[in-house]
Amino acid sequence: MSVPVILWIAAAVILLIIEAATVQLVTVWFAAGAVAAAFAAVAAPQNIIIQVAVFVVVSGILLAVTKPFVRKITRAKISPTNADRVIGASGIVTVKLDPISGGGQIKVMGQEWSARAENGEVIEVGERVEIVGLAGVKAIVHRLEAENAQTGERESAANRA
Repeated sequence: MSVPVILWIAAAVILLIIEAATVQLVTVWFAAGAVAAAFAAVAAPQNIIIQVAVFVVVSGILLAVTKPFVRKITRAKISPTNADRVIGASGIVTVKLDPISGGGQIKVMGQEWSARAENGEVIEVGERVEIVGLAGVKAIVHRLEAENAQTGERESAANRA
């Protein structure tokens, strides 16, 4: 066996080891290209240009043909959790949201959630908020201005009556 054949086989083995370590289908095409280049090295041991060309062409063709299929089968399937249901829901502040103390709770869909305002503002007890995201087990919320103004007007009218 000539030196170029051994080098191409070594490259294929190294690329397969990397593939096994990453399990992301990153180097498998190049490993196949290296095997094809090893065959080219057997046929033309002195012509490195042909060997490299075979490596590049075979790797490129395999990559182009199989990558869309591989992307389809390896795409992460995101399964929504029950917690995701609260995003977009509105709730009421039950413990003042205060970025300085880091405290705050809301009640949404009958459940108590630790919460903080997305822009770091203080939101008082009784104000309505909308959940815009989750950070771990903490709801990220923003104040519902229009609804709070309406609620305040109704409360003021009720207090005047």
